[in-house]
Amino acid sequence: MAPSPRLANILRPIGMIWFSIRLHWEEFKNEYRQHGFGAFRRISKIRDAASAKLFSVTSNGFIAFEDTTIIPSLLKAADGVVLELGPGPGNQLHRFDMSRVDRIYGVEPNPRYQNGINAKLLKNGIQDRYKLIASGIEDSDVLRREGVTEGSLDSVLSIQVLCAVRDPRVVMKEVWKLLKPGAIILNPAWSTFVGCSMTRNVLGDILSAGEWENPQDIEEPEDWVSMLPRIQGVLIKKA
Repeated sequence: MAPSPRLANILRPIGMIWFSIRLHWEEFKNEYRQHGFGAFRRISKIRDAASAKLFSVTSNGFIAFEDTTIIPSLLKAADGVVLELGPGPGNQLHRFDMSRVDRIYGVEPNPRYQNGINAKLLKNGIQDRYKLIASGIEDSDVLRREGVTEGSLDSVLSIQVLCAVRDPRVVMKEVWKLLKPGAIILNPAWSTFVGCSMTRNVLGDILSAGEWENPQDIEEPEDWVSMLPRIQGVLIKKA
């Protein structure tokens, strides 16, 4: 007998947690073979490698799940100069309506995703209009060198990111500054056990970043026991 939808909702992230633990252990063993006890000084590299492998291996499953959500229709709203926060393995690259988009900047601090993203850019034929920037959104000097400055963006995409960054309030304040007045942020934010903090007030961090035209349009999860809650919607920066 198949488990109930609610039970399946609880079990799904548990499987992800176990898979993540295995991948982190394998990466630690690889580092230990090469560097001995020096592996303990390379924890961030181990985490980057394991996280990239986890989300690359499960990429097709995430894409299939997101096809049943609001995400594909939200991405159609992206236009002009777009910034994608944390593109990861590039799950959203095929969803952009490139007839509406001039340029996309992908800001991704984990270098282990680069080869996978480059392959998907080529597959979708958008390599000339997508620039991958290996930095965090807080690295304003790096972004400025690439042409991303205050008030330069028409759209910002944030999917499964704000639950994982070190300080979402800092990230959102930077995002708000980079947006043009009247520009939009597309935000299906996903809080999970795998690389994300379940206790963050993601919606509060977004709304407190600056003034928005339509804060009432953000939707919160209806199922209060959901293990994979999302907040989603399109916010417009107040002119």
